Amino acid sequence: MTEHLVKGFDTDLKRLRDMLTEMGGIVESQLVMASAAVMNRDNEAATRAVADDPKVDALEHEVEQFVIRMLALRQPMAGDLRQVVAALKITSDLERIGDYAANVAKRSIVLGQFNLPYSLTGLGHMASLVQEQLKSIIDALGNNDTAKALEVWRSDQVVDDIYNALFRELITYMMEDPRNITPCTHLLFIAKNLERIGDHTTNIAETIYYVVEGEVIPDIRPKGTSAAYAVVRPKD
Repeated sequence: MTEHLVKGFDTDLKRLRDMLTEMGGIVESQLVMASAAVMNRDNEAATRAVADDPKVDALEHEVEQFVIRMLALRQPMAGDLRQVVAALKITSDLERIGDYAANVAKRSIVLGQFNLPYSLTGLGHMASLVQEQLKSIIDALGNNDTAKALEVWRSDQVVDDIYNALFRELITYMMEDPRNITPCTHLLFIAKNLERIGDHTTNIAETIYYVVEGEVIPDIRPKGTSAAYAVVRPKD
């Protein structure tokens, strides 16, 4: 990024990036703790993940106020304007990621009351992939790295495909034994929350690319198959 004649503007832009990366760091930590809460039945991690949510909300409000001030006082143009306005979109996506991570954590506490007769390996794999996506996009955000943003953007299809497979598997368990309905419903919501985190991470990737290149990603957004909506029949 080139320096501006008004040095205070460079200071403002740096502060804006720092707030975004701080917010990203909190939601990344939330997701790690929420995933651990599910996989390890760790209620303490779940509680910490939920407790961090107000911090994310406060930072979103702080960024909004700071952006309004920058628009009023600095009147940015071209690439600077894209960077300032994009901060609003990115904070909105990060806030939603924090909400979804908190939801995963809350459901993990309820899920801990059940003895699960099936493996959570697939869900754990999905959680790991989404964590990797989020970590990469926070790094890309701090460095305006479009190559890394594109890598995250293209990885969304894998997450969607895992979600679709989990959807079919959990529905099958529910159809085989009514006692599985409650825990499997919580697992379905957890998987959906993880899938939505992947979507918002992809949104951030698109925004980063637009800020740096001044155009949208010249490709169709990758999505998983629609196999989750196929009819699932119980085993004989």
